[in-house]
Amino acid sequence: MAVLAPRPGLAALLLAASLGAGLSGCRSKPTSDDVTSRSWAEIEKAARGQTVSWMMWQGDPLINAYVQKWVAPRLLQSHGITLQTVSGQGNVIVSALMTEKEAGKAESEIDLVWINGETFYQLRQIDALFGPFTETLPNSRGIDFENPFIRFDFQQEVKGFECPWGNVQLAIICDAERTPDPPRTRAALLAWARKNPGRFTFDNAFTGMTLLKSWLIDVAGGPQALAGPFDGARYATHSAALWAYVNELKPYLWKRGETFPTGVAQVHQLVASGEVDFTLSNNDGEVDNKVLQGLFPDSARAFVFERGTIQNTHYVGIPRRARHKAAALVVANLLISPEAQYEKLKPSVWGDGTVLATARLPEKWRAKFEDVPERKHAPKRSEIQPHALMELAPEYMIRLYKDFRKHVLES
Repeated sequence: MAVLAPRPGLAALLLAASLGAGLSGCRSKPTSDDVTSRSWAEIEKAARGQTVSWMMWQGDPLINAYVQKWVAPRLLQSHGITLQTVSGQGNVIVSALMTEKEAGKAESEIDLVWINGETFYQLRQIDALFGPFTETLPNSRGIDFENPFIRFDFQQEVKGFECPWGNVQLAIICDAERTPDPPRTRAALLAWARKNPGRFTFDNAFTGMTLLKSWLIDVAGGPQALAGPFDGARYATHSAALWAYVNELKPYLWKRGETFPTGVAQVHQLVASGEVDFTLSNNDGEVDNKVLQGLFPDSARAFVFERGTIQNTHYVGIPRRARHKAAALVVANLLISPEAQYEKLKPSVWGDGTVLATARLPEKWRAKFEDVPERKHAPKRSEIQPHALMELAPEYMIRLYKDFRKHVLES
């Protein structure tokens, strides 16, 4: 199953821009709440008997099952915490917390949110997140917060206002029997598509835009070319080259590029039905998940482009006005425990990559994380890490959504 951290649609992305222009900069000082000053034993005691309302993306049954059948029972049994999940992502979370703030509510109905990227950006702009809190969590000792893929969320320093929960990298999936030597560069892909017209496509939603973002970094000259805050001039220059490449590729895409799948699940189905030869996933481990489900053949393999693909961390945050902060802290701490991280790493459960620095773990856990029995079709993380690209500033994704429609769909 692909890891799909909550993503706002285009309207929400555009909202981010307006929020950034109209609101004061995000704060870095601690929230006026003394819960993080307590000892962990005191926090656990205060959390007992509380109910945590967790707003999260609920679009995948395996992720839902992991939360409801593995996480929730352990919270109740070990800590007396009841976990209630509420469906919501991106702009839904932002709108809910914004509405509560404007209404002057002292306490939020939401205690925990699953976020990253654009959503984190928006929530920090409206000062809606509690923190810093991650150093309070005992299990945070297993995380390397100096790792840039964890320290920065879409070029924004996290500063303890969200806790990393999973880490994945964009991968390309194909049938190794049909395509034993897949193209691993943009030039090779274009040459392959010309020889095999109609056999490649990508979705016009988040996964496809992440592919375009990876190509944009490549076109721009590499990982550092677009690092830092959004630069409109640099984007204009390099995006022009990107759209030229995509439009050169377009006639050789599925349905001649006259239409694109609306989501990556549709691309998976096109591969399963034999219409195209490649699909994508924001989760490098999803290929094993889909083989186990029977959607992909046993010969399916995942790989990344030589010039790199986006690596992405997703997080949980606690609203500033959360009613049950102590219990939310306990939930976050459980989510980053070796037990919870290893369970969701299993492809049959989810296949979501760990945020733990395994070298910091006891030997028994290091061995388990380094040899996940079900991970047979995905590359080792150590093999693709050198090809990992950091996420760009949120405004790049805003522009990509808009300009893909203008320069590709409507051209």
